[in-house]
Amino acid sequence: QVQLVESGGGLVQAGGSLRLSCLASTSLFRIEPMGWYRQAPEKQRELVARITSGGSTNYADSVKGRFTISRDDAKNTVYLQMNSLQPEDTAVYYCTGNLGIRDYWGQGTQVTVSS
Repeated sequence: QVQLVESGGGLVQAGGSLRLSCLASTSLFRIEPMGWYRQAPEKQRELVARITSGGSTNYADSVKGRFTISRDDAKNTVYLQMNSLQPEDTAVYYCTGNLGIRDYWGQGTQVTVSS
């Protein structure tokens, strides 16, 4: 069983920044890969960014150049640095990780960007 706890969401003006954190209850080396998804009202959940244990990353086209995913294995934490936020980035952001055949999800953290 793995627990993922997100934090760092909030309300920010367009052009601002936020950093999300995802604390895992187990070593990140057991969870492969780690990622962030988001879900806006009345929209499907979509991948935002993903990072492997080796540090390889991939991003949704809509966030490339603005968001950065990183990990601190010593702290069992994955981060999502979000810069140049836009109203269309408003969503609930979820941390996820795969261990074995199961995907684990956090409870989500709300990000609201005002224009």
